[in-house]
Amino acid sequence: MPGASPRGTYLLIADALRKKIAKGHFAETGLPSEAALMREHGVARTTVRRALEILEKDGLIRSEPGIGRVVSDGSERRPLAQRMSDMIAERGFAVGDAFPSEARLCEEFAVSRTALRSALSALEGQGLLEAVHGKGRFVRALPATTHDS
Repeated sequence: MPGASPRGTYLLIADALRKKIAKGHFAETGLPSEAALMREHGVARTTVRRALEILEKDGLIRSEPGIGRVVSDGSERRPLAQRMSDMIAERGFAVGDAFPSEARLCEEFAVSRTALRSALSALEGQGLLEAVHGKGRFVRALPATTHDS
């Protein structure tokens, strides 16, 4: 990406990819590989990964094992942490209940383990979940309402 500032270049790449996604460019083929994006933008792999991470957190793309990164179907745009918080309330979890495993949550929400762990960390930071080494995660508190911001 000639002429771009080294600081924030990943944001520029994320924005360029976001615009292409909005125009439907990757709907059938999936996103280009990290190596192809590195060549296209003239940046390091870390820069490309940071850009892709933003799009994944925004719910625009997801990682499909064996396929690569694909455009999300658009059915769910809420942040993953919010969807998981809502799940606690909707399914009637009580304080002290075991939370589903990472593998089960990855499958249910169709997200990568990296995205899932980021959302779990956010819920732990909010005091809703507690991780117990060797035992899993447990509900520590209930969300105030399902759509608080």
